[in-house]
Amino acid sequence: MSWAFTFDVALTALVLGVAIWTLSLRENFGAVVAFAVYGLTLTLVWLRLGAPDVALTEAAIGSGLTGALLLAAAARLRSTEAAIAAESPGGGVRVAAAVLSAIVAGGIVLAVLALPVPAPSLAPNAVADLAATGLGNAVTGVLMAYRAADTLLEKVVVLIAVIAVWSLADSRVWGGRPGPAHRAEPDGALAFLARRLPPLGIVAGVYIAWVGADMPGGAFPGGTIIAAMWLLTIMAGVKDTPPISSRGLRLALTVGPAVFLAVGLCGFFIADAFLAYPVAYAKPLIVLVEVGMVLTIAVSLGLLMAGPPERSGK
Repeated sequence: MSWAFTFDVALTALVLGVAIWTLSLRENFGAVVAFAVYGLTLTLVWLRLGAPDVALTEAAIGSGLTGALLLAAAARLRSTEAAIAAESPGGGVRVAAAVLSAIVAGGIVLAVLALPVPAPSLAPNAVADLAATGLGNAVTGVLMAYRAADTLLEKVVVLIAVIAVWSLADSRVWGGRPGPAHRAEPDGALAFLARRLPPLGIVAGVYIAWVGADMPGGAFPGGTIIAAMWLLTIMAGVKDTPPISSRGLRLALTVGPAVFLAVGLCGFFIADAFLAYPVAYAKPLIVLVEVGMVLTIAVSLGLLMAGPPERSGK
């Protein structure tokens, strides 16, 4: 038995154990912390599967940003925990949920076992045609060339999510600043980090986004790191959230999908298809789209975390 096999078995047991732990917790805060730990263990799983791009995204989005959003939700729902705990589901509901879960799990197992060996894959074709995009990272090539329409729609969905959060605002503060005004001790650890860490974090985020064309990385993990640095300065009171009526803010929100759509429409004239790239300019066009998406992702995720407008924009 090799060390690699032993590590994989231990990692599998750890993932299952953390998942059961997360589901068994009744307190919101503890369940959110367990969920964040679960996301970090999945990051290790993706690394073992040789998918560093997915691992970066899981750590940044699945555990980091999602965990922060759930922590904020748990804090707002803390006053309702006692009432929720008192409304425990009955035995019949629990049995039905257990049976349904077992059926779904069994169906997934049967589907996996029914797959042919080797499983059908378009990976060889994608790698063979990767040179036409000028990219060295197959994941970025698939997302920006073969599944470009899906990638574009994902950015539109994020933008719609921001608009949905804004729609929760009271009409009296529409156009104002999202979230409460944060204050921290000027000489405290949070303020110190908010002044020292963002320059390094922004450089790291830009680097991860830039190397995504040829190495593991990309717009989503890079934009998430930049969003985290922005949120750090907001939480420390170094910077305030901008009013949603700001034209610059709305431009930053829409620049990614706008550039992506413009490049896609230009494909009709320069490559005879929507979201098609001419071979000579494929990589510069893809990098241009990625730059716009980094800005949109960073601003969108930061605003999703900040919440709906709660104060006047003045």
